[in-house]
Amino acid sequence: MSAVRSLRKLSRAALLSATPRDSLPDAIEHVAKVHKAHHPGADLRALRRAYVLAESSHRGQMRKSGEPYITHPLAVTLLLAQLGAETTTLTASLLHDTVEDTEVTLDQVRGEFGPEVCYLVDGVTKLEKVDYGAAAEPETFRKMLVAAGNDVRVMSIKLADRLHNMRTLGVMRPEKQARIAKVTRDVLIPLAERLGVQALKSELEDLVFAILHPEEHSRTRELIRENVKQPDPLTEIATEARRLVREAGITAQVLIRPRHTLSVHKLLLKRGELGTCDFGRLLILVGEDADCYAVLGELHTCFTPVISEFKDFIAAPKFNLYQSLHTAIADERGRVAEVLVRTRRMHRVAEAGVIALGDPHDGGDSRDAPGETGERADPTRPGWLSRLLEWQSHAPDPDTFWTELRDELAQDREITVYCAAPGSSAATGGALPLPAGASCVDAAYACLGEAAHRCIGVRVNGRLTALSTVLRDGDAVQLFLEPAAAAGLSGPSPEWLDHVRTPAARIAIRTWLAAHGSGQKGEEEPAEGASTVPGEHSAAPQGASSDDGADGQDVPDAQDGLNGLEESVPLVVDLPDAPVRLARCCTPVPPDAVTGFAVRGGAVTVHRDTCQTVARMASSGRAPLDVRWQQGTTGCRVTLRAEALGRAHLLADLTEAIAAEGAAVISADVEPPREQRVRHTYTLQLPDARGLPSLMRAMLRVPGVYDVTRAARPLPTG
Repeated sequence: MSAVRSLRKLSRAALLSATPRDSLPDAIEHVAKVHKAHHPGADLRALRRAYVLAESSHRGQMRKSGEPYITHPLAVTLLLAQLGAETTTLTASLLHDTVEDTEVTLDQVRGEFGPEVCYLVDGVTKLEKVDYGAAAEPETFRKMLVAAGNDVRVMSIKLADRLHNMRTLGVMRPEKQARIAKVTRDVLIPLAERLGVQALKSELEDLVFAILHPEEHSRTRELIRENVKQPDPLTEIATEARRLVREAGITAQVLIRPRHTLSVHKLLLKRGELGTCDFGRLLILVGEDADCYAVLGELHTCFTPVISEFKDFIAAPKFNLYQSLHTAIADERGRVAEVLVRTRRMHRVAEAGVIALGDPHDGGDSRDAPGETGERADPTRPGWLSRLLEWQSHAPDPDTFWTELRDELAQDREITVYCAAPGSSAATGGALPLPAGASCVDAAYACLGEAAHRCIGVRVNGRLTALSTVLRDGDAVQLFLEPAAAAGLSGPSPEWLDHVRTPAARIAIRTWLAAHGSGQKGEEEPAEGASTVPGEHSAAPQGASSDDGADGQDVPDAQDGLNGLEESVPLVVDLPDAPVRLARCCTPVPPDAVTGFAVRGGAVTVHRDTCQTVARMASSGRAPLDVRWQQGTTGCRVTLRAEALGRAHLLADLTEAIAAEGAAVISADVEPPREQRVRHTYTLQLPDARGLPSLMRAMLRVPGVYDVTRAARPLPTG
């Protein structure tokens, strides 16, 4: 508050006194001094002209607090200067409300300050409620985020603008305070986290906490005040840490970093009670990456490390640029202190995030000395922002955009997977950033866009798995699509919506279902694009021949189950005259225990009892039907697929093993070798279905064969 009063006095002084043309007005001398500390060679002429224009444009305007309006853009600019923003950002921040609240136009800004400043001012200018009504706020955020896609400095200015407004929110009505605080909590704070601007994020969190949870905030503040009166053990531990690093010959600065109010509150909820060391952490700043690990070694040698608290965010940085070593140590009296170790540049980026990276169009951080590469490259388009820009273009409805934006920003971690398009190897796939908890469905839409509607299978780390599988950091994903010629026969299942985490996938699936009717796939029977039974994968239809990894491989043919459903099968169903078909997801054969479900058209689909589809359909309220094999049914026709390393006489050895088990080969297909691997598909007649496991084991014992699985088209016979 004292800084605001100082700015107000300076601005009034500037109005009453003449300022030489080439000197800085008194009101921005402090801003200029802070700016010069970060950028000694900065040219301040544009900053002077921006202040003169902003002051004259806002002259006579007052804030609700009674202060001259110019104090607001001055305060926003000072915040950004303290975080190390470059001159273009500061110039735009001084002008950020001129187009919105005064007679100044964007053309004037462009003519006087150039296209970059004009772009930033336009990016943070709100849309008029007169034109957009209730949609003005979500559409304003959409506009800002789209602008930030080309220049993240737009969001830097917006975050500083919101922080100063939150600092002075007390003059508003309580209900308006709460509304603004909720938007700040749901949108602005997650954006600050994603952009790595921790200095702004921490204060925004405390201000929101005070407005939305005043009682908890007061209690936490009282806890902090009581702790200040107690002897601080962190001081003793910090003194010992300074001695250790000094004796080790490491140049380091050891600081005590107090936790902010919300951080203390969260820790209290987590632990139930707080110790005297829990109100702050040690922060150790060094010069080089290697020094971070040297300090860590000294600490872990001379104190007792709490191993569960160790995290290395230097080797594996967070997706918001954050880098540090985290650890916790206990002294000889058992007092545990949390410790952060980072370089000074890491600290600058941890506090200011993208602001510390300077002009994204400048090719790097202008403050770095020539030849200094720094720890991280400048990510001008973070992965989460690219995803957001993609899905927002498919969400024309403001309510949908607003809901999906909040859901997207609620994801607080990110993973990277390596996704290969159909027809290529997963090992060669490009890096794909996704929110933590994303499934294979999310990866499909992020990698392929609307073509993912045709996705019918996936391999993760070389193994066939369900599309609902949740991905982990570093997974290699290989997608399989239904052939484009059959694309009209199927599409995304409504069940996919249960597994998606990204708005892009959710919007695309809902749009397709709305256009084609949600019952096209998933109401008749759940999606069966991949086996849900471990070790029993689906396969291409018998007779198909394509390269490993081509569209349709390792998954059932999309038309299988749509045509030829009423084949004669030796089953008795408690539904007279109903046609019966065997589910392709689990391919039951005698004597498998089976369950049936009535589907559209009066047919009955039969699944093995162990199939996950049975539990899913039962939980959705579908009544199971009693199904049993006809008495005396023993034999069956089954399709098996053998995958092997290519070698001479493999076909002869496999057919010999099949014959030795008493099975007759009805048809066989051998695909061309690919990368020294070959796939054989056999349709076999077994005299007794109980011999199927023995047959598969015999085939697996053939030298070179590494996998034998049941495929999609078994046809039991009497």
